Amino acid sequence: MNKEILRLAIPNIISNISIPLLSSVDTILMGHLSAVELGAVGIGSMIFNFVYWNFGFLRMGTTGMTAQAYGRKDQHEISALLQRSLLLSFVIAALIMLLMLPIAQASSYLMNVPADQQSFVNDYFFTRIWAAPASLGLYALLGWYFGMQNAKIPLLITVVINLTNIILSYYLVKIQGYGIRGVALGTVIAQYLGFFLALFIIAWQYRIYVERIPLKLLIAKEKIGRFLNINRDIFLRTICLTFAFAFLYSQAALEGELFLAANVILLQFMNWMSYAIDGFAYAAESLVGKFHGASDERNTKKSIRYLFSWGLGFAILFTIVFWGLGDHIIRLFSNQADVIEKTKSMIVWVILLPIVSFACYIWDGIFIGLTASQSMRNAMVISILIYLGSYFGMEYFFGIKDIWLAMLIFMGARGLIQTLFYAKHGLALK
Repeated sequence: MNKEILRLAIPNIISNISIPLLSSVDTILMGHLSAVELGAVGIGSMIFNFVYWNFGFLRMGTTGMTAQAYGRKDQHEISALLQRSLLLSFVIAALIMLLMLPIAQASSYLMNVPADQQSFVNDYFFTRIWAAPASLGLYALLGWYFGMQNAKIPLLITVVINLTNIILSYYLVKIQGYGIRGVALGTVIAQYLGFFLALFIIAWQYRIYVERIPLKLLIAKEKIGRFLNINRDIFLRTICLTFAFAFLYSQAALEGELFLAANVILLQFMNWMSYAIDGFAYAAESLVGKFHGASDERNTKKSIRYLFSWGLGFAILFTIVFWGLGDHIIRLFSNQADVIEKTKSMIVWVILLPIVSFACYIWDGIFIGLTASQSMRNAMVISILIYLGSYFGMEYFFGIKDIWLAMLIFMGARGLIQTLFYAKHGLALK
C-alpha cells in the first residue's frame, strides 16, 4: 500500500510544490519593490483564488467520479466525464469573462483594497482574467488524469506551466519593467501552454477515450444530475474555504499596508505546507476512489490509515523546518526591515499550523474519493461559523483581533468535524 501511495503522492508533491514556488517568486519580485506592490499582488492573487478555487469542483469532482468509473472499468463513462467536465469549464469561463468588470469591482470592495493599491490590483486583474478558459479547462483535465490513476502527466504539465511562468515573470518584471502586469501576463501565457499540452497528451496517449459522445448523452438527466449535485456541494464547500482566506486578507488590509505585506509572506509558509500535504490528499482521491468504485472495503480503509500516517509525518517535518529556518525564509521574501520584523512577530502561528491542519487536507482527499460531497460541504459550513465566531468572539469578549489564531481554530475544526463524520458514518458517507 505504501508503494502505491508514494507512486501517486510523490509526483503530486513535486507538482504541487511548483505552485507555491511560483507564488513565492511573485512575492519575492514584488517584495523587493515595495510593500504596496507586495500587498497588491497578494490581493490580486487572492481575488483569482476566490474566482477560480470556487470552481475547484471541476478538478475534485472529476477526479472522484473518474476514479470510481476507472475502478468499475467503465470506458464509456470515463470518456463522458472528460467531455462533460471540459464543457462545463468552458461555460463557466465564458461567464467569468463576460462579468469581469462587476467581478473586479465587487472583489475590490469586499477585499477592502486600499486606494494606493487599487491601480496595481486592477493591472493584475484585467491582465490575468484572460487566462480563465485555460485555467478552468486545466482543472477538468488534471482532475481526469488523477482519476485515471496517473500523477506523472499532471506533474509534467504543472512543472512546465510554473517554470514557464517563473521565467516569464522574471523577464517581464526585471528585464522589461512591466511591474505587476508582467507577473499576471506570465501567468496567462503559461496557463495556455499547459492547457494545450494536456490536450495533446490525451490525444496522443489516451486516444481510446477520445470518442464522440452525443450532446444529449453528455447532459442526460441522470448523469448530469449526479455530476452537478456532487459538484454543487463541492462548489459550496469551496466558496466557504476561499471566503476564509479572503476574510483574512480583508482584515489584514484594514490594518494597513505593513500588516498586509506581513500576511502575504505568512501565507507563503502556509502554501508550501498545504500543497505538499495535498500530494497525499490527491493520492487519497485517486486510491480511495478506485478502491471504493471497485467495492474493495478492506483496501479502502487500509489506504485511509496509511495516508494519515504519511500526512502526519510531513506535518511534523514542516513544523520543524518553520521553527528552525523561519527567520531566513522571511528574509528571502523581503529586504525591508519593517516588513521582516512584523512578519517575525506572528510566525508562531505558521509554526503550529502544519500539526493542527494536516488532518483536514487528508480528509478532503478521502471524502472526494468517496464522493461524499454533502459531508464535505456540511463540515466546511460548520467550520466557517466556528472561524467567524472565534474571531469576532475574541474581539468582543477580550478585545483581541488575531486573525491567525482564528485561522488556526478554523483549520483544526475542519479536521475534527470530518473525523467525527467518518467515525459516525464510515464509508457510507454521503
